[in-house]
Amino acid sequence: MRELILLRHAHAEPGAEGVPDIDRPLSADGLAEAEAAGRWLVEQGLVPDRILCSPARRARETLEAVLGAIGYVEQSLDERIYEATPGTLAELVDGYRDTERLLLVGHNPGLERLAALMHSGQTGDYRGMPTSSVVVLKLPVDAIIEPGVATLAAFWWP
Repeated sequence: MRELILLRHAHAEPGAEGVPDIDRPLSADGLAEAEAAGRWLVEQGLVPDRILCSPARRARETLEAVLGAIGYVEQSLDERIYEATPGTLAELVDGYRDTERLLLVGHNPGLERLAALMHSGQTGDYRGMPTSSVVVLKLPVDAIIEPGVATLAAFWWP
């Protein structure tokens, strides 16, 4: 079995005039949430082998806080994660079948719909991932990302 860990970025500052959405920083509460998510991953023995992260500032700052708890892990920013559909995220994740435990740091609605698609086989209007929440999905090593392929192993939020 391999694991896919989905981490929604932590709570961000509200949008401000003249500041693009992609540049919104974490709030003080968001920083604390992200640090807690990192500690939870360590406590659960869920340190990833590789991390893919949205280039949005709030996602990058979430990742930095998580790395403070888990230590260095190979990582990369991927522009496809920002404003991604579940299909785009599934294609992205499918390219990392050789990674035993992959962490994807991103945004809703893409993340929560990907979780629903992989677990239940439907995306619908699923709304289940608050900021800083973590979903852990288990799936067969060679499985293609498709509806209903995964088992929900854990769900956490601060």
